[in-house]
Amino acid sequence: MTSLLALIVALAALIPLIYVLQSAYDAGWSTAQQLIFRPRIGELFANTAKLIGLAVPLSVLLGVGAALVVERTDLPGRSVLALLFAAPLAVPAFVASYAWATVWPSIGGLPGAVLISVAAYFPFVYIPVMATLRRLDPAVEESARALGLGPAAVLWRVVLPQLRLPILGGALLVAMHLLAEYGAFAYIQFDTFTTAIYDQFQSTFASAAASMMAGVLVLCCLLLLVGEAGIRGRRRYSRLGPGVARPARPARLGWWGVPVWVAVLAVLGATLGVPGWSITRWLISGGNAAWTSDLTSTLLTTLAYGVVGGVITVVAALPIAWLAVRHPGRWVRVLEGSTFVAAAIPGIVVGLAFVSYAIRYAQPLYQTAPLLVAAYAVLFLPRAVVTLRAGIAQAPPSLEEAARSLGASAPAAFVRVALRLIAPTVGASIALSFLGIAGELTATLLLAPTGTRTLATEFWALSGEIDYAGAAPYALLLVVLSMPMTYLLFRQSRKVAGL
Repeated sequence: MTSLLALIVALAALIPLIYVLQSAYDAGWSTAQQLIFRPRIGELFANTAKLIGLAVPLSVLLGVGAALVVERTDLPGRSVLALLFAAPLAVPAFVASYAWATVWPSIGGLPGAVLISVAAYFPFVYIPVMATLRRLDPAVEESARALGLGPAAVLWRVVLPQLRLPILGGALLVAMHLLAEYGAFAYIQFDTFTTAIYDQFQSTFASAAASMMAGVLVLCCLLLLVGEAGIRGRRRYSRLGPGVARPARPARLGWWGVPVWVAVLAVLGATLGVPGWSITRWLISGGNAAWTSDLTSTLLTTLAYGVVGGVITVVAALPIAWLAVRHPGRWVRVLEGSTFVAAAIPGIVVGLAFVSYAIRYAQPLYQTAPLLVAAYAVLFLPRAVVTLRAGIAQAPPSLEEAARSLGASAPAAFVRVALRLIAPTVGASIALSFLGIAGELTATLLLAPTGTRTLATEFWALSGEIDYAGAAPYALLLVVLSMPMTYLLFRQSRKVAGL
């Protein structure tokens, strides 16, 4: 049953890819060759490769470093910093880009794109790494030190190998978002496949050139998936319950606390300070006139779509995440990989795929809320799969086996044992999906029922007209709406660690 559900979800996730392949087939091989093998594609590929090659490692370094500062040092105020490092998830990437562009008008190019990307996405690495660090048994590290290993060797040879799964999962999420991100790069005029695809579709709607670029983007996604799967391997780390191990003893920083605090303040300034200052500045500039009567209805609409879409996304992701951890194999990896393919396709292509097939085969669904929610589920499946996968990996199968040996059926053992163990991860997955849905832009513009407006679409419309003061309230509400879910995600990640 689990395999059947996972197969259905995987097939649904492949709808955008099928649309891209069909568009390529309709264009013909000769036309496809001309559109793919041209200088513009090489330029976009170089930009995208440089962006991923710089932003992903920097996000990993920053995410792992922040987690180590919070969980393995005696830096004062660690409990507050733990939440502040997760807070950038409450600021959508295009809002962060808007803030940086209004504060630093000349920002642009690869350096600007890397800065904004790392500031917006490093929490995808930080949160799972922090949760895993809390769960590690310090006795293993103490044994390594007793055998003569220094602090750096213990970190490299003992701690980091146990962090492999959350690091790779977080890095993969960052890379997927970079492949599909549009708004953040459009503000600073940095060309990637996604911005080029959007521009092409704006001019010709059903463009073969845009479909070919989307196909190249899918190939990039597949390369990332193969690389992540190969590095991940099959080794797993689990422990029997949160009460077995003691909390790790924090390292004393001494005078090193000064440069660490400087680095911490720089990170918080770039990720939270700049957006906060920019939004406040434009709110003051706009005054009361910027707070229109439409704000309340737009806020409620965004909240409803975020909650419903988040729950459905996690329900769809659970079978695939379960098989990926409990029954790994080539076929399961194919199913898991299919969920990441759509995430690398820009939201506008996903939206066009759903529009096209709804008109052809399910016209009553066209411009309805269920179709938009289905697109959200496809877009944000990777977030849920990665988060659920990390939680399931630390739920020992032996406990379910014990329940079945006592007479419980497999479904009953799952509900009574496994589901309780991974409940914090389920909550974190819903929160993470909500954050993505609340800030989703391009697919919403295409699929939302007539008259439906979300905070993201209204913000984009006003900021596109250079009405920064009018857009500021929508940016603020996007952040405020995302804050509770970011806090929930943070709290649930701590519960995953048993604390």
